[in-house]
Amino acid sequence: MATATPQRLPLDALATGAMLLLCVCWGFQQIAIKLVADDVAPIMQIGLRSTFAALVLAVVVWRGEGRRAFTDGTILPGLIVGLLFAGEFLFVAQGLLHTTASHMSVFLYTAPIFAALGLHWLLPEERMKPLQWLGVAIAFCGITVAFLVKDSQPAAPGGAGNMLLGDAMGLLAGLLWGATTVAIRKTSLSEAAPAKTLFYQMAVASVGLLAFAAATGQHGIRYTPAAMLSVGFQSVVVALSSYLAWFWLLRRYLASRLSILSFMTPLFGVSFGVLILDEPLDAGFVIGAAMVLAGITLVNGAEMVRQLLRRR
Repeated sequence: MATATPQRLPLDALATGAMLLLCVCWGFQQIAIKLVADDVAPIMQIGLRSTFAALVLAVVVWRGEGRRAFTDGTILPGLIVGLLFAGEFLFVAQGLLHTTASHMSVFLYTAPIFAALGLHWLLPEERMKPLQWLGVAIAFCGITVAFLVKDSQPAAPGGAGNMLLGDAMGLLAGLLWGATTVAIRKTSLSEAAPAKTLFYQMAVASVGLLAFAAATGQHGIRYTPAAMLSVGFQSVVVALSSYLAWFWLLRRYLASRLSILSFMTPLFGVSFGVLILDEPLDAGFVIGAAMVLAGITLVNGAEMVRQLLRRR
C-alpha cells in the first residue's frame, strides 16, 4: 500500500521563512520563562500555557472532526507523544532552575541530532549520508566540550554543580524532543491533522505538569503585569501558534531537512539571554555550542553542501 511519506518536500522559501520566524519565537521562550520565574515557577508557566492551548485545540479538533476525531487509531500514539512532550518540558522547567536560558537554548536544540539518528534507523527515506554522520560526531564532541569545560565562576544561582545538572536536563529535553519527532513520523500521527497531534501533546502536558507543580509546591502565582504578559505570550504564540505551524510543516517536508535553519534558535536564545538577562558566557560553552551548531548544520544541510560542491 503506497504512503504519502515520499511526497514530503525539500526546503523551499515557505519552509525557510517559517522556520526563521519559529526560531525567533522558540529562542525567546526560555527568556520569557526566566524573566518571571520569581512570580510563576517555570513548571507552572508551562503547565498553564499547555492548558490554554489544549482547551483551544479541543474546540478546533471537535469542530473539524466531531466524534470521529479519536476513533482513527491515534489515541495510543497520541498518548505516547504526549508523554514525551510532557517529559521534555518537565526537564526544561526544572533545568531552568539551575542553568541559564542561554545554556538551555543550546542543549534543548540538540533535538535535530537525536531526531536524525532515530529517523535514520526507522525510515529508509531519512537515511543519513557520511557527511551527516560527521555532523553527528562534531555535535556530540561539542556537547562534551560544553559540559566539561567550565569557568570557575558559576553562571547560575545554584552554582557550577547545579548548573551541570541543569545542562544535563536541557540535553535530556532535547533527546525527548527528538524522540517526539520520530514518534510522530513513525505512527498514524504522521498524517493526522496538526491540531490533533498538538492537542494530544498539550493535554497530557497540562495534566502532568500541573500535577507535578502542585505536588512539589511550585503552583503559587503572583499576578504581576510581567507574569501575565509572559504567560500570555507563551500560551498564544509559543504553545499554540508556533507548534501548530511546526506540525503543519512537519507533515509537508522531510523531517531531517526541515530543521536546516534550526541552528538559528540557539543563536537567538543565547543572544537574548546575554542582551536581556545579562547572562555570562564562558569560553568552553561558546566553543562547544559552536561545534553543536556546526554539527546540526551538517546533519540537516548535508544535501545542500553536496550540491554546492558539485557546482564547483
